[in-house]
Amino acid sequence: MRDSRTKLLLGDDFHKLKEFKVLLLGVGGVGSVCLDCLYRSGIRNITIVDFDTYDATNQNRQMWSELHEGESKVQSLQSHYPDIEIIEARVDKEWVAHFEFDSYDIILDAIDDREAKIALAQKCYKKLVSSFGSAKRLDPTQIKVGNIWQSKGDRFGAKIRYELKKRGFNKKYTVVYSTESAKCKEKGSFMGVTAAFGLAMCSQAVKKAVEKR
Repeated sequence: MRDSRTKLLLGDDFHKLKEFKVLLLGVGGVGSVCLDCLYRSGIRNITIVDFDTYDATNQNRQMWSELHEGESKVQSLQSHYPDIEIIEARVDKEWVAHFEFDSYDIILDAIDDREAKIALAQKCYKKLVSSFGSAKRLDPTQIKVGNIWQSKGDRFGAKIRYELKKRGFNKKYTVVYSTESAKCKEKGSFMGVTAAFGLAMCSQAVKKAVEKR
């Protein structure tokens, strides 16, 4: 059975994965691996949101991208994970303002839009796990999981913290970040790091599902 090894690990808590409802925002290098991990772990109630199509530059890090160049990411991924729900939309601050998040148990943020990430933090911090910068890095052992105010070593994360402070936001929520210094100026990327970010996000979801009463 495909779930037998996960059941050995989680025991009677495995059934909680079936009931857990996930919203995954962004299915690029981080999000697509997170989706694969969630699905293989036994979580099926997943909604993914993205607006983009695959191009050749995605193929070094994004799941299934080599099979679907030029095609919609969310529609392509649904062909590989048929139980998921898809929303084809750009996640920006306006979308966040109008979307209803209450029915989801966790919101996994794997988008790049800074203003949207800030809006998500303000609206959904109790359920949010947010990915910071995974590009420009080579060492997955320097990836950390902590609350927003513990994060460091990431210029993108520093901008998020600064903007949240300006808005008077002082709540805590979970972020995945790297303390490794950037290795290039451009947005070079390495699957060993982007995938590890996605796996860390998936782990947070599985742990939250197991802890849910």
